[in-house]
Amino acid sequence: MYIDGFLAPVAAGTSAEAYRIFAAKAAPIFKDHGATRVVEGWGDDVPHGTLTDFYRAVAATEGETVVFSWIEWPDKETRDAGMKKVMEDPRMQPGAEPMPFDGKRLVFGGFSCLLDA
Repeated sequence: MYIDGFLAPVAAGTSAEAYRIFAAKAAPIFKDHGATRVVEGWGDDVPHGTLTDFYRAVAATEGETVVFSWIEWPDKETRDAGMKKVMEDPRMQPGAEPMPFDGKRLVFGGFSCLLDA
C-alpha cells in the first residue's frame, strides 16, 4: 500500500457537513484513477501545542478547523500514475468546485506503508 497524507485549514464558518459534501465529490475522482480508499477527518480534538501542532503546520487562523485526510493506493506506481491523471481530470481544474480551504497552506506527502495492523 502507498498513502498520500494531507492536513488542510478549513475556512472559518465552514461546517463539517459542508466539508463532507465537498470531500464526497472529490473522493470518486481519486478512486476513478486507482485509489482504493479516501478518508477525511474533521478536527474536533486537536490541541494547541507548546512548540508545534496541527494548527501551526497549516498556519491556521482563528476559527479555522484542521482536517486530516489520507488516500490509499495499491502501490507507489499506481499512485504516481493516478495522481497525474487526477491533476489532469477536468473535475479537478480550478473553478470546477470551490475548495473550502486555502490550498497554499495544504500540507501533503506520500508515505510507504510500514504497518497496517
